[in-house]
Amino acid sequence: MRFRRLAAVLAAAALGGCSEAESERFTVDSRHVGQQLEQTLIVPKSGGEGRPLLVLLHGRGDSDRSLVFDELLDGLDDLGDRAPVVLLANGGDHSYYHDRDDGRWGTYILQEAIPAALDRSGADAERVAIGGVSMGGFGAFDLANIRGFCAVGAHSGSFWFSAGETPEGAFDDAADFSRHDVLARAAARLYVDMPAWIDVGTDDPFRAAGTELARRLRAARGRVEFHLWPGDHSSAYWKRHMSDYLAFYARELDRC
Repeated sequence: MRFRRLAAVLAAAALGGCSEAESERFTVDSRHVGQQLEQTLIVPKSGGEGRPLLVLLHGRGDSDRSLVFDELLDGLDDLGDRAPVVLLANGGDHSYYHDRDDGRWGTYILQEAIPAALDRSGADAERVAIGGVSMGGFGAFDLANIRGFCAVGAHSGSFWFSAGETPEGAFDDAADFSRHDVLARAAARLYVDMPAWIDVGTDDPFRAAGTELARRLRAARGRVEFHLWPGDHSSAYWKRHMSDYLAFYARELDRC
């Protein structure tokens, strides 16, 4: 399988091994965040020139490497010539991918990480989709309000009804939350032109907010595919549905 070699390379790199992984790893020296942030770029063996780009954002307390699942690599393999280049972007520990007091994290993703991935891979800048798990699902929808994407997805996305529900560190204060209130934006019809995907587990603490986000998008006549599946807020749940996620993104990138 064309992505299986990359899995071995990344695993070796994680253990301090194979230098070949350098071609799949790169660092963004971000002036917006004031940090050097490593990224993971997954490119098909045949190259990324002209392919679409899928940006996937990790969850809180994780890193870009946390999404290098066998299920992701197998799913890309199954897509064959329709497989996108994948940028696994680094959002730090708890940035929630938005501009805030400790750094302009959203601006860094849009103006530094994504352009760098496009330049390195040769992917098509006009065909970009974005999604994420947990914190990354919130970030994907927040960024989709700023830049148009071919599709946006949240997998167990961290969404809240009010600032008082958010965990410490997610936002600077209530005003910061209000500026990035995804549910309020959905009610204001700000996502109606973008295909969206939302899924959440039946035992996930974000079930109610994720379900409400999908309802608001539908009420605004947005294009949303919603799934409530058995499971909790865990990598086991995301791994189980990774092929579903990739099929959605590939379909919408084909249409874009």
